[in-house]
Amino acid sequence: MLLRVQAVRRRIAESTAAFRDVVQNESLRRLELAWTASIIGQWAYLVAVSVYAYEVGGEAAVGLIFLLRLVPAALLAPFTGLLADRYRRELVLLGSLLARAALIGLAAVGVFLDVDPAVVYALAIGAAIATTPFRPAQAAMTPALAQSPRELTAANAVASTIESLAVFVGPALAGLLLGVTSTGTVFLVNVGLVLLSGLFVIRLPVSRPRRERETEASTIASEVLVGFKTIAREPSLRILIGLFTAQTFVAGALAVYVVVVAIDLLELGDAGVGYLNSALGAGAILGGVLALALTGARRLSPAFMFGVVLWGAPLILLGIIPTTVAALLLLALIGLGNSFVDVATFTLVQRAVPDHILARVFGVIQMLWFAAVGFGAIAAPALISWLGLEGALIATGAALVGLVLVLWPKVAKIDARAVAPEIEELRILTSVPIFAPLPGMTLEHLAGRLVPLRLDPDTVIVREGDAGDRFYIVADGVVEVSEYGRPISELEAGGYFGEIALIRDVARTATVTAKTPVVLYALDREDFLAAVTSHEPSAEAAEEVVSARLAGIPVAGARVPSV
Repeated sequence: MLLRVQAVRRRIAESTAAFRDVVQNESLRRLELAWTASIIGQWAYLVAVSVYAYEVGGEAAVGLIFLLRLVPAALLAPFTGLLADRYRRELVLLGSLLARAALIGLAAVGVFLDVDPAVVYALAIGAAIATTPFRPAQAAMTPALAQSPRELTAANAVASTIESLAVFVGPALAGLLLGVTSTGTVFLVNVGLVLLSGLFVIRLPVSRPRRERETEASTIASEVLVGFKTIAREPSLRILIGLFTAQTFVAGALAVYVVVVAIDLLELGDAGVGYLNSALGAGAILGGVLALALTGARRLSPAFMFGVVLWGAPLILLGIIPTTVAALLLLALIGLGNSFVDVATFTLVQRAVPDHILARVFGVIQMLWFAAVGFGAIAAPALISWLGLEGALIATGAALVGLVLVLWPKVAKIDARAVAPEIEELRILTSVPIFAPLPGMTLEHLAGRLVPLRLDPDTVIVREGDAGDRFYIVADGVVEVSEYGRPISELEAGGYFGEIALIRDVARTATVTAKTPVVLYALDREDFLAAVTSHEPSAEAAEEVVSARLAGIPVAGARVPSV
């Protein structure tokens, strides 16, 4: 028992320290503040748009504007995710915010001038599309700003908690303003919040995109498909995102279930819808706080599965015990589970997917989220008509729990790709000047991509004139560098070679042969370029190394040009 208490205390201490790290990390703090202003404004605006649509067109207009905002945003999400992989991510964030501010500002003018509602609807659709690049860019930028896996998980937990709070604060702010002003005023307040978010984004560090010839030559469609292909070819990642989509489908259905449960089943009236949604939000806030406990966890798939089960099991119980007290408690559990799902999903994806395609993967996830919510909301009435409300609740929850039981072993495999690397591998990476400037999480990811090689004496590692496919670091032993068949240098432990062919996209400039039994760490071309060219200080360090070696200036153990 004493050991368990100590373990809990240690985990609380780790969580507190990780949260403090997020607050003290200036770049992460600015990103979280930008997210706060943006998401609160977004929720306030959603309420204002819904009220405007109801005032000018009734209930049908509310549903129509929801659908018209959702469908285009879902279809374009993978394309907007590409923006954050192609261009500087802080500029993508800023561009998204400025476009939103402009479109919502014009909508406010339209409301004040009493223009045709179709104009306001069109601007609302445009604002929804302009919003879609923000979340993928933010999620893709977070690992580069975090200094450790613990800090990354904490940052995702903070972001999830902020989103849960925004579900309360945004609508509450809109409600207060609508009570004394108008929808146009709420629109303008949202513009102010969006611009405030932009002020935080302006001061974020530069995140230079990957420079790659293949990307420049490819089509937009082929680049967008990279996000889909990345998910499709990784079984554990595919199943993780599939389960996340299934949970989101249930979330869409729950939005309908809550209304029917409150009004028809529990007879709480319209106010009951608010009560039940408040319970859901309260659970999500508590879940965001508890999710900080994941900061010390090496394996996150159990937390993900636990969160998904907390989406399914309470629905089963609600169908069996349809009382007001049970509904409030069970919906709070669902909200709690939602935070665990969000934090675990985002962190696992960030750990498992290379940085240069991360935003595109999150763009696909965002598209699936939009689609699943929509289909869930459409399917719910049909399920209620077919099975009855209690039957629909039980069937939906049971399907989700059943998926977890079947797919648990496969999802758990993603942890194998997301575990922290050995200290020795990190030490070897940071000893190389090219990699030393990289952020902590990028180093963690890169260390996980290192391939250890043990070679016998006289083994030719790279041959002059061949195409460059890997970068090498000498961990033990001695290798000999030769040009035109003449030995010109030796590299010992700590030396490295192969960067010239990769960075300059030329053939190998020398031959490297094992002189003694050697241990090397190899890094594939794609991983090397993705890490080095996406980070300004690292790219500059690489250019300095290449220029010095080509000029014959000694660099980090190499006295002559390397390969």
